[in-house]
Amino acid sequence: MKAKIVLALAVLAVAGAGAWYGYLRPPPSDDGPFLLYGNVDVRQVRLAFRVGGRIGDMHLEEGDQATSGDLLAALDRDTLDIQVSLAEAEVASHEANLRKYETGSRPEEIAQAQASVAELQAALDNAVSVLERRGQLLRDGHISRQAYDDALAQKTEAEARLSAAQEALDLALAGFREEDIAVARANLLAAEARLARARTDLADTALYAPAAGTILSRIQEPGAIVAAGEPVYTLSLSDPVWVRTYVAEPDLGRVHPGMPAEVITDTAPDRPYSGHIGFISPVAEFTPKTVETPDLRTDLVYRMRVIVDNPDLGLRQGMPVTVRLPNGSTQAVTETPGDG
Repeated sequence: MKAKIVLALAVLAVAGAGAWYGYLRPPPSDDGPFLLYGNVDVRQVRLAFRVGGRIGDMHLEEGDQATSGDLLAALDRDTLDIQVSLAEAEVASHEANLRKYETGSRPEEIAQAQASVAELQAALDNAVSVLERRGQLLRDGHISRQAYDDALAQKTEAEARLSAAQEALDLALAGFREEDIAVARANLLAAEARLARARTDLADTALYAPAAGTILSRIQEPGAIVAAGEPVYTLSLSDPVWVRTYVAEPDLGRVHPGMPAEVITDTAPDRPYSGHIGFISPVAEFTPKTVETPDLRTDLVYRMRVIVDNPDLGLRQGMPVTVRLPNGSTQAVTETPGDG
């Protein structure tokens, strides 16, 4: 009986506390700073070569600082140097071929075709004279019909030879067809594209730091054969650094993007970092268990990002911090799209 009474009193106590929390608790005070709790979030980049090959050099170790544009690693260039040379030779060949098509026949070739036409014209004139003489002799009965027919065949053959030579001369004077020139030009463009790709692949044998940061992992070593896209380093970026935190639904009106903030670490609570709110999620969610706030875990919260304006090596990935905000306005603020 006593156990039932104790249990009933406990249930009443819990119910009373819930009622006080939900309905009777005082509103948040606007007199002092507004505190939130979260963790440092630092972006990391897994760096890799765009082409595969054998690693020749690795210049940084784990923990080393890199600045934007620093050479981190390089692949052996021998194979790609050969590919560039082959592509350059191919471009030179197609350039020469295009010049030949655009220039047309050489003056010497045209002169040779003209001489051939003149020679065959003289042969035709002679065949015509021979045919005329044999025609007269045939009418006088001095030669056979076969002799006349032979002269006629020689004239016809001379005409055909002259016609072919004249066409060859016309082609030499006209040059190549536009279709042939277009094909030669397209072949040159394709060769130039292959050369550009080979040069790009050669340039990609060097791996540079995309931004300033700290080398977290040195994944490969010189001499290793790596495929394109296989990670070589992991880089922790120095900037941007932000704090991932959550604001409870009743306090949502006290914060807005662009609002100044201070980030306080347990290591140096007297030296806060300056920052500002960069993003507030438009979607509500339940408080993650990793976030420690004084409110109940089941409260609806909104994810918020506080960007640190002056980050340094004192802020580490996942470090728990306190975000101190000035007394925020209770007036609703519309978030500007794209803030972050």
